[in-house]
Amino acid sequence: MVVTNIIRRNMSHNVVAKLINNAETAEKKLAELRSKLDEIKRFKLEEKIRDLSKENDILAIKVENAKAELIRLETLKGIKQYSIPGKTTSAINNNEAAPIKTEIQEKPVINKKEKKEKDVKKTKEKSSDTNTIDTVDVRKLDFRIGKIIEISKHPDADSLYVEKIDCGEANPRTVVSGLVNHVPIDQMRDKIVMVLCNLKPVKMRGVTSEAMVMCASSPEKVEVLIPPSEAVPGDLVSCEGYPREPEAQLNPKKKIFETCAPDLKTNDEKVACYKGNPLVIPGKGPVVAPSLKGVNVK
Repeated sequence: MVVTNIIRRNMSHNVVAKLINNAETAEKKLAELRSKLDEIKRFKLEEKIRDLSKENDILAIKVENAKAELIRLETLKGIKQYSIPGKTTSAINNNEAAPIKTEIQEKPVINKKEKKEKDVKKTKEKSSDTNTIDTVDVRKLDFRIGKIIEISKHPDADSLYVEKIDCGEANPRTVVSGLVNHVPIDQMRDKIVMVLCNLKPVKMRGVTSEAMVMCASSPEKVEVLIPPSEAVPGDLVSCEGYPREPEAQLNPKKKIFETCAPDLKTNDEKVACYKGNPLVIPGKGPVVAPSLKGVNVK
């Protein structure tokens, strides 16, 4: 009986020792796992930081390029660039970095009259620079639809008509057209036409002409262009691909119409076009010639 109790005590002691040993082993393994987990977290964190750093570097380059492009565009428009202490100003031109001259001026004490004169001068210079790079194309021409409400022969010129044309404005425009030898007067009465409205008014044999009736023209024949059937006086004519930006009045010195004229032609479908793009009244249709194809519109 005593021997049995001793054996039991020894067995219990061995079991406890084994359990303690297993617990210690488990703790060591847990500690190793925690260490590996911490190492993995550090690695992932460092990897994420590297990725974010790369993204930041790329964004910084894009920001600098955007700033440089903005400076380049402003410089082209005549806007002066001023340096900031501790920073440099640069511009990109033809994909190469090029320094931009900067000016730092002390603000002199000037009176209001001098300031006003300087502001006016700067505005004129800026306007001049803008006009220099301004695109000249059909968008500068103010084509509209008009209706001839009166017509007669010019009192002092056998080849000219004098028309009153309703262009949807408060008063009709007086227009002088050299169409007597091409279109009978009866075919001109009450006719719906396309009119160039922003020409500078000019006297023609003593009568001031305020617009121009647009026609398809060849050496042998001249035809007045025909707007779509739903067109009404005042409708604006657009050119596909060239959003309307008409000048209030064309400056004859700039020769805007003369520059556009060679590219104003009818196509094979008799549609009036600019560089192959139809002249249309949005939602109503194109402006066409009665029969002439591939001829100038003027």
